[in-house]
Amino acid sequence: MTLSTAYWCVLIAALLPYCWVALAKASVPRYNNRDPRGWIAQQTHPRLKRAYNAHLNALEAFAPFAAGVVLAQLAGVVHDRIAMLAVAFVALRVLHGVAYVADLAWLRSLAWFGALACVVALLAQAALSIA
Repeated sequence: MTLSTAYWCVLIAALLPYCWVALAKASVPRYNNRDPRGWIAQQTHPRLKRAYNAHLNALEAFAPFAAGVVLAQLAGVVHDRIAMLAVAFVALRVLHGVAYVADLAWLRSLAWFGALACVVALLAQAALSIA
């Protein structure tokens, strides 16, 4: 794997939240694009709410991940290690979203912790590389 693999993973992670929100909007009829947040707030459909929550969680997870990839690269962490952690992060975040929509709380939490561990590993290795 190369560093470009990690950069492709950053792009995928940046787009992933929009997959979940598209699923949320497609889960029930009559989506209102004039007031999307108001429309979401009024919905009670469980799948829609879970997909929207997966969207919000994916947005929250993106910034630390992207920072971890960039800082690890700038600190000189081995490119294969960065790429491996980036691929693992994306795979775990996809699993997280699928588990969220499917209402598998235990799997969702496991995937969330795994993805967080990837981010922590990226940031810790960056810090250790410049220490």
